[in-house]
Amino acid sequence: MIGCVACELSSGERDLPGGLIHRTGFWLVEHCIGPLGLGTLIVKPERHVTSMAGLREDEAAELGPLLRRASSVVDKLVDADQVYNCLCSHAGGVPVHLHFVVQPVTKALMSAFEAHGPSLQVAMFSAGDQLDPDEIEDVAARARILFAVPTTPVTGPNGTV
Repeated sequence: MIGCVACELSSGERDLPGGLIHRTGFWLVEHCIGPLGLGTLIVKPERHVTSMAGLREDEAAELGPLLRRASSVVDKLVDADQVYNCLCSHAGGVPVHLHFVVQPVTKALMSAFEAHGPSLQVAMFSAGDQLDPDEIEDVAARARILFAVPTTPVTGPNGTV
């Protein structure tokens, strides 16, 4: 899609520090290019979609397990106290490429910005701290290794998967 930052990053029209980290049948995982901290991953559909309602059934079916897996990877990349999963699909009040921000949050990060939740993300965007592309490359390489490790299914209380 012309003018879509997410599409331009995926196609190589824009530089993507760390490159593609993981791909499923319908989703891509990349490191965040914004100021949300080292280890923050973006999970986005490969095709240009601007809303959850616009996802096909097969795309939606992959999403939950992928967000769980990405959260686990992020938690291992950064010893997080919590991993946020936030849906984003607006820029400047205009619908844009749907993407999920999978962000590690530590007590130190919350303390540094004196905020948590959406207020933390607003504070981080306001500060505008840019990440070192070499550090992103290192984290992305570690994330690829973690995504390559098979996951163990989570069982419910009666032993079902």
